[in-house]
Amino acid sequence: MQLVFHCPQCNLLNIEPVDATHRGLSCSACVWKREFPAEHLDGETPRRCLACGTEDLWRQKDFPQGLGLLMVVTGASLSTYFYWNVQIEWAIGVLLVFFAIDFALYAFMPDVLVCYRCKTRHRKATIDDQHPYFDLEVNERYRQEAIRLAAAEKSAPQ
Repeated sequence: MQLVFHCPQCNLLNIEPVDATHRGLSCSACVWKREFPAEHLDGETPRRCLACGTEDLWRQKDFPQGLGLLMVVTGASLSTYFYWNVQIEWAIGVLLVFFAIDFALYAFMPDVLVCYRCKTRHRKATIDDQHPYFDLEVNERYRQEAIRLAAAEKSAPQ
């Protein structure tokens, strides 16, 4: 399995392989390190986030969101251009091509587990039915928690 995480100290993006024998994470730029307990990992299936210990993980397709957005904008722009020039067949054809590409990517891209709290991505992990898809209510709970922690840090005496 491979973890893609931001260091809690320096916020640098790190990519690190983990398994049952290698149970530690470390930042490549600073001194931050974390050992996770063996019970957080069941074979190749994480039961908790290996970076922060949160048990709420959700699954999504392992595809860059920026590239997906670029595909949508490109397809819509090309289709609009052809529609504007009264080439309806080409406009519909462009939409169908982009639909086929999107469908193929959705069918063949693997899933990745993402932590609600720290946004760590657990790539190449074995995913079972215990890990649900994105839940807006759980995400909002962690977002509100981050807001409260940031406010508490601001108001704490230095």
